[in-house]
Amino acid sequence: MEPALIVVFWIVALLYSVVIHEVSHGAVAYSLGDPTAKNLGRLTLNPIKHLDMFGSFILPLISFWLGGFIFGYAKPVPYNPLNLRDQKYGPAKVAVAGPLSNIALAILFGLTLRFLPDIFSSSLVPELLSIVVILNLFLAVFNLFPIPPLDGHWLLLTFLPAKFIGVRTLLYRYGFLLLIFFLFFIFPFIVPFIRILFRLITGIGF
Repeated sequence: MEPALIVVFWIVALLYSVVIHEVSHGAVAYSLGDPTAKNLGRLTLNPIKHLDMFGSFILPLISFWLGGFIFGYAKPVPYNPLNLRDQKYGPAKVAVAGPLSNIALAILFGLTLRFLPDIFSSSLVPELLSIVVILNLFLAVFNLFPIPPLDGHWLLLTFLPAKFIGVRTLLYRYGFLLLIFFLFFIFPFIVPFIRILFRLITGIGF
């Protein structure tokens, strides 16, 4: 496939992967009693409703420059935690829904790749399926890191003992700087972990 077409497919796969990620947040919040995302029209697969300047434009350029692949995220779906029926674990459930949706997509497309009939083995299908799997594994792992505004910080705060309230303050005060540090100095090193997950799901390496 032409490099330009590969880039286009990366962009399309990224858009719909992050859209499904965000819609999953809103859907779980709605199931727990909060209609905020629904009322704002964010429970839709229309990518235009979910585009974010940094996550959908700047970060993909940075990731392409650093690693030669396109990666990013969408505008967070808003919700009101005070509306959730489960006040204790509701925010964590809403947060984890996004990464779980990406893991589900990675497994779905990865198993399709793993058991793909031989008739497709020499076509473009394996390459396209691999892109979807790799992209969604990166999205899941990336978003599970405990740095605001990533989903993982909600999981951390939900289960963090009250005596560590200073950690919450630290995260919100320096969250942006921590995120930038993570993107440039830590995120590139998770590639080997993604390779392991990719091989476990698909049975092949990349």
